Amino acid sequence: MTAGSLAGRDAWVFDLDNTLYPAACELFRQIDANMTAFIQDRFVLDRAEAFALQKALYVSHGTTLSGLMADHGVCPHEFMAAAHDVDVSDLPVDPGLREAMTALPGKRYVYTNGSLAHAENVATRLGVWDLFDGAFDVEMGGWTPKPHRAPYEAFVARFGIDPGRAVFFEDMAENLVVPHEMGMTTVLVQSDAAWLDEEPDAKRSARPGERPAHVHHATTDLTGFLAGLTRAAPDSDGAAA
Repeated sequence: MTAGSLAGRDAWVFDLDNTLYPAACELFRQIDANMTAFIQDRFVLDRAEAFALQKALYVSHGTTLSGLMADHGVCPHEFMAAAHDVDVSDLPVDPGLREAMTALPGKRYVYTNGSLAHAENVATRLGVWDLFDGAFDVEMGGWTPKPHRAPYEAFVARFGIDPGRAVFFEDMAENLVVPHEMGMTTVLVQSDAAWLDEEPDAKRSARPGERPAHVHHATTDLTGFLAGLTRAAPDSDGAAA
């Protein structure tokens, strides 16, 4: 994607975990440990058994929460509160991210399979929460997570987004299939964080070099990618700014 590609794009949609912040900081490992602990306590399992169940539900249902709700009747609010009880103080704050996001023309949105409270907690720490014109979480999608199509449709309807004018940033390639089908420009945020090797191949952040056909652009540096878009964007007279 080049500065010229900005023409006509006025909706910028960001996934939250392992996208707005680098996977290498391992915040999601805290969430992962919390989910395992919740299952361990709820079903009286040892840690290995709980971890195995968590990942099996994750793969089969799209999210651990979806599996727990469908197969075990778990209250989503109870699970979310436990899963997102994390310490964000070690999240790296990158002033360049705020600067680059501020320069994007149009509106900015965060769309997460997590909770709205978690999105606010994380994005506030990153210094970008106030930049978003809207936020969409899994509850707003009727507890149906990405990559299912229905919540994406609910998302664009809620905020009146024209998919053809939208850019979607996401760390999981499968979560960009529907945005691509809807006509959005798709950007895959990749990571070489070692801990991702613990995740099931079908449900993990993309590695550098992994770029399926439905992905228009890929980057290992979200801030740099955004800064590259806006640094040479044309001004109102059509000249380079």
